[in-house]
Amino acid sequence: MLLTEDEILEGIKMALATTHNLAEAAGAVSLMAAYKIKDRLAGKKVVMIMTGSNLKMDNLKKAVMG
Repeated sequence: MLLTEDEILEGIKMALATTHNLAEAAGAVSLMAAYKIKDRLAGKKVVMIMTGSNLKMDNLKKAVMG
């Protein structure tokens, strides 16, 4: 699945808002990809890995501020 840069930034924001964890861009990809196909995943057990600590301040600002 391909995600745009804006979708990845939205994934960072979503992770922060819903899990109170700060994800780097690569870590937020799985969350946003799952969100895009949430209808296909409904009722299934889903496991994702979310990583952090490699997030540039500029990307954090873009994700949070828009």
